[in-house]
Amino acid sequence: MEKLIQITAGKGPVECMLAVSLTLKELLKEAVKANLACDVMSRVQGMQNGTLVSALVKINGGAANEFCNSWNGVLQWTCKSPYRKIHPRKNWFIAVHVFDSLNALTMNERDIEYKTMKATGAGGQHVNKTQSAVRATHKPSGISVTAMDSRSQHENRKLAVKRLEEKVNAWQSEKLVRQVNDQWLNHQDLERGNPKRVYRDETFKRVK
Repeated sequence: MEKLIQITAGKGPVECMLAVSLTLKELLKEAVKANLACDVMSRVQGMQNGTLVSALVKINGGAANEFCNSWNGVLQWTCKSPYRKIHPRKNWFIAVHVFDSLNALTMNERDIEYKTMKATGAGGQHVNKTQSAVRATHKPSGISVTAMDSRSQHENRKLAVKRLEEKVNAWQSEKLVRQVNDQWLNHQDLERGNPKRVYRDETFKRVK
């Protein structure tokens, strides 16, 4: 099973961005202990070194669903600000969102447009003399890829589809991440009184 986890500070201050970075480290450690494969797909750097506005992680494994559900929700970090020593606030909140991996989606063949062309090569190689290269375009997104690795048009078509699927999946993931971010930004009154996880102090120790 494959899942995506997004950790975001939303509009939160730098302390929340630090909480995102600390949460990412804890999540990756727990994933390893649970024998789950994890891949950090993207990080958005925060305003201070070592902080993150958001991070997107792919989780893969038999227990991925249970693991992700244990994180899904609002996370609270109770700690004096390491950046503003006299700041009265001690509770910092971030959001952890879980959704199905888009890599499992299958592209519709009707959404792909193919075009053949002469493959390019150095020094007048034979690849230039046949219409073996294939350009595949995903019409809904406008994403295009070209494959000219083989002298076989059939093989290049298969390779182009594979490359296009990877790019379209990334595009779909980015769209969903933006949507989730917008939801977080538009709903600042989250259930902060009922956080899914609570961590304390500079050590980021979980309170159970």
